[in-house]
Amino acid sequence: MRTTFLILAALALAACEPSVPDSGATAPDPGAGVGFGSYDDYATRREAQLNGQTASIPAAPRVEGGPIDESDVVAAAAARALNSGVDPVDAAPGNPAPQIVANARGISGENDFTAVSATRDIAADAAMIQRNRSQYTVVQPEALPKRPGSDAPNIVEYALRTTNPVGTPLYKRSSFNGGSRSQRACAAYASADLAQEEFLALGGPEKDRKALDPDGDGFACSWSPAPFRAVRGG
Repeated sequence: MRTTFLILAALALAACEPSVPDSGATAPDPGAGVGFGSYDDYATRREAQLNGQTASIPAAPRVEGGPIDESDVVAAAAARALNSGVDPVDAAPGNPAPQIVANARGISGENDFTAVSATRDIAADAAMIQRNRSQYTVVQPEALPKRPGSDAPNIVEYALRTTNPVGTPLYKRSSFNGGSRSQRACAAYASADLAQEEFLALGGPEKDRKALDPDGDGFACSWSPAPFRAVRGG
């Protein structure tokens, strides 16, 4: 009884197994491959390619709509070109390349020698350059403005007014203002710029009420006028 049950189960599984497409002689297309057309057609075409010949193989059938008609393809391409407003380009070897637009409207052609030479000669071009140069306006430097909304000293103006390097003593300082006292005083400021502003506001550089300039060079803490002088070129 057990053997009979196993045989019946095996037959049921075989009946449910999906059929695999055969590349052999099966109806309706003997020798058809799986989704790639006829293998015989492929073999014929491959043999012709190896021999340097052109094989006349019918086009593979379409999945939908039947075989492809070459005239339909040409008509569809012509319709697309007509609807786009662009004339179709003949791809023949002797057909010239499409003309390239050299300059779009609104873009200056002053750097294009061909475009300039078409409108004026060298003498006229030189005269126009001279006229443009005569209209140049040189902006003279002015005094640095005060920072709006603040009465703090202008450290940029101070940096440009001074000429001594950092570390060169110019002003008398007390010996008690150096060392740890100066370090603690400078640590109370978020930046060297703020320290320099308050140093000047409290009488600097002649006076140093908070021990911000122990060496007497006129520059508080680690502040330096070098970046501002570099911008000016000196």
